[in-house]
Amino acid sequence: MGGAQSEREEKVSLELTEETLQSMEVGMTFRDYNGRISSMDFHRTSSYLVTASDDESIRLYDVGSATCLKTINSKKYGVDLVCFTSHPTTVIYSSKNGWDESLRLLSLNDNKYLRYFKGHHDRVVSLSLCARKECFISGSLDQTVLLWDQRAEKCQGLLRVQGKPTTAYDEQGVVFAIAYGGYIRMFDSRKYEKGPFDIFSVGEDVSDTNVVKFSNDGRLMLLTTSDGHIHVLDSFRGTLLSTYNVKPISSNSTLEASFSPEGMFVISGSGDGSVYAWSVRSGKEVASWMSSEMEPPVIKWAPGSLMFATGSSELSFWIPDLSKLGAYVDRK
Repeated sequence: MGGAQSEREEKVSLELTEETLQSMEVGMTFRDYNGRISSMDFHRTSSYLVTASDDESIRLYDVGSATCLKTINSKKYGVDLVCFTSHPTTVIYSSKNGWDESLRLLSLNDNKYLRYFKGHHDRVVSLSLCARKECFISGSLDQTVLLWDQRAEKCQGLLRVQGKPTTAYDEQGVVFAIAYGGYIRMFDSRKYEKGPFDIFSVGEDVSDTNVVKFSNDGRLMLLTTSDGHIHVLDSFRGTLLSTYNVKPISSNSTLEASFSPEGMFVISGSGDGSVYAWSVRSGKEVASWMSSEMEPPVIKWAPGSLMFATGSSELSFWIPDLSKLGAYVDRK
């Protein structure tokens, strides 16, 4: 028991450096998917991960034990985007059947729908849950962004946009962002109806937005676009700090990127299926992992952990290879 405890402490004390990042490789892979993974989400406080895939399944994993706990099929509605609520076995997901664009609050414990959220008239392409309150926002190809309370079926607010919207809450739930058409619009969640309090430009890149995210400390934002650009901005001033370039993606794919927990690195998929990592501080590429896939994987960094996950036609957990780390080997 003491040995296991000291081993855990050893792992926790391992810092995320460029060397650590370069050593990362696949530690576990789940290959039992019959379609591409379209979305995944880590729960903020538990060890759970949820995935949605084109085989119309929602799967719940315990990352700590690297086991699949449950598979739930959504054959009637299909499933595209999925996010955890604050509860580790309750999710909100969007459909992919082309005839019912409702969002659903689903209990994974007993496979029961707790609530339907009706309001969109075309496919939902962005879904972001607030970490501090029971609210969330969704963006759709119907050129609307809807604001919701998990406890009510009707939307609490509506914002019209002029393009394909991408949405995100900051970690505090005070601010949310809506990105489209080369700009990120910043809203105060308490008075969003007054319009954006700031608008940030990402230069000449007006291609479709894919993902917008805040770093955990709220100081940085990233935006990915279909032309294969990952823009990193100062979230207070709107200054464009870096732009990383990967292969462009097809119109039916999503280019996803993710900050590491402390915001020092960005990892991203690419239109050629590869995965890249950059240092936010230097703006330089620090690692890359090639792939035989031809579409970008969905990609998420595990909260507070030295691990990230990629989803394509299979789900992979990436961890440091300690044998490659000189500093760690020297301590043994």
